[in-house]
Amino acid sequence: MQIGAQLYTLRTFCQNEKDFGRTLARVRGMGYTCVQLSALGPMEPKRIKAICDDNGLKIVLTHNPEADFLHHTGELIEKHLLYGCKYIGLGSMPERYRNVDFLPYFAEDFAPAAEKIHNAGMRMMYHNHAFEFERMPDGKTMMDHLLAGIPAEWMGVTADTYWLHYAGIDVCQWLAEHAERIPCVHLKDYAIHGFDIRMAAVGQGNLDFARILDLLQRNGVTEYALVEQDDCYGASPFDCMQKSFEYIQKINAMG
Repeated sequence: MQIGAQLYTLRTFCQNEKDFGRTLARVRGMGYTCVQLSALGPMEPKRIKAICDDNGLKIVLTHNPEADFLHHTGELIEKHLLYGCKYIGLGSMPERYRNVDFLPYFAEDFAPAAEKIHNAGMRMMYHNHAFEFERMPDGKTMMDHLLAGIPAEWMGVTADTYWLHYAGIDVCQWLAEHAERIPCVHLKDYAIHGFDIRMAAVGQGNLDFARILDLLQRNGVTEYALVEQDDCYGASPFDCMQKSFEYIQKINAMG
């Protein structure tokens, strides 16, 4: 399992080619070997790939707009062929589907794109937050319905450790029960600051990452664990990414 950087954490510094190159050089210097593309500025895909290559970083996952899945699937696939990236991510369920009335239409709308992506040798990846674990009138969660609607071989889940815990889910139990869906995972810690809940660098919060990483290593499915911290609360996001990487290396070294 490779440890990567989710560039959403560093999005402020990825809005043009010059800054993107500077950022990737620092990411590679921390020890990361792969990245997820998310919230980048307007840059040509060929330039994005070239800058990643120049810094020795493999593109392993992306986040893409809804419209690219629903209306530009062919172009989306071609872009990922250029990237050499087989995991094509959707960052969240569009808001109109997040209710009992329209939830069934998510699969109806996205399954054709997921099938085309699968047939191209790639996989659509859905990134969870907490709202997917809301109970529906039938007693099942929104996530239960979401996963039932699209086959695992067509759609995986980029499981986010912070949001799973935030939703009251046993992180390790959920990861184990859905291992076939999880070639990629977001590592994000869950910290308490007074009466506030905060996202934190891996190892700086309350999640049991020794147990989480051990489970992911043993499941035989997860290829990429990507460090993410949406909000660094005034701290340097580069420092946060460095702390996360060093903690993960420490845990891995301990076996």
